[in-house]
Amino acid sequence: MTITRRTILKTGAAAAALPLLGSRAFAQGEPLKIGFIYVGTINDNGYNYAHNQGRLYVEEQLGDAVETTYVENVPEGPDCERVLRELAQQGNKLIFATSFGFGDSVIKVAQQFPDVKFEHATGYQKAENVGLYNARFYEGRAVCGTIAGHLSKTGKLAYIGSFPIPEVVMGINALALSARRINPDITVKPVYISTWNDPAKEADAARALIDQGVDVIAQHTDGPAALQVAQERGIIGGFGQGADMSAFAPETQLTAIIDNWGPHYLASAQAVIDGTWVAGDTWEGLKENVVEMGPYNEKIPAEVVADAEKVRTGQIDGSFHIFTGPIKDNTGAERVAAGVTMTDAELLSMDWYVEGVEQPA
Repeated sequence: MTITRRTILKTGAAAAALPLLGSRAFAQGEPLKIGFIYVGTINDNGYNYAHNQGRLYVEEQLGDAVETTYVENVPEGPDCERVLRELAQQGNKLIFATSFGFGDSVIKVAQQFPDVKFEHATGYQKAENVGLYNARFYEGRAVCGTIAGHLSKTGKLAYIGSFPIPEVVMGINALALSARRINPDITVKPVYISTWNDPAKEADAARALIDQGVDVIAQHTDGPAALQVAQERGIIGGFGQGADMSAFAPETQLTAIIDNWGPHYLASAQAVIDGTWVAGDTWEGLKENVVEMGPYNEKIPAEVVADAEKVRTGQIDGSFHIFTGPIKDNTGAERVAAGVTMTDAELLSMDWYVEGVEQPA
């Protein structure tokens, strides 16, 4: 990962205070200080941008009752621990660590600051003052896979991923299962670039995949580089990740998985202010509007949009779950029996690929 100069930005409140300052937690009227730590830049037009929009939403809703700080471009490693400690020492009483690889550092620093509340996105390690929150990104992949299954002409899809962690493997499998419901001959080629955001690596991976006959590319990285390459090369398209990226590739973004973190951040901040915060564990998706789908590209036929919408709404009302068997892995072994739906615990530890997914090199 290319490490750029980090900046710490304190943002003043933008709206009038709500009647919260008389709460027991902040009887003196001081604002709740909230820290956010991002693995990339807020200008990535994707994952980190979406988290920062959530931060701004909290400011908009709570006004002078909060004071937020963010640190961007923090690598997953020892530097993360230092930044978390600095945020706690600066008086932040609620700190959001927004990337999977921050987990070990969160647990270590949380032990040193028991009066600070920490929340870790997409993680799995909890403590008395460490909560977890996540989004069911795979639900969006099922919608994307439906579109890809209908539109692909070569039958070759690709998935540019960051690291082979369960969150990413889940997305690859959801895309493949959904696409192969439409065309059982479709294959998905995963490529891992070992970083969340490196435009050059994302672009190079996209070019290599297109040279191999791939005509639809999904991604679990943070920027629009792969979509831009798709547009340059004139393939069918791909999907925005974390935010609507259509401004960067209007012809090839078929839809986007949009992360809407604002309501969760607001609820957590309010709970700390009210003195009711507990170390929760939330995993929400389309039903709760934490995952949203972007506009469908106008070039997608109406019948394909209708099928994609059926998948989207089915996941909202509970009538459809992409990880319901029968499901075989890519060696042909049955992993999920017919009619059985995988549990959340099974999904959160997923380390195998479904039928049709090529084994990564």
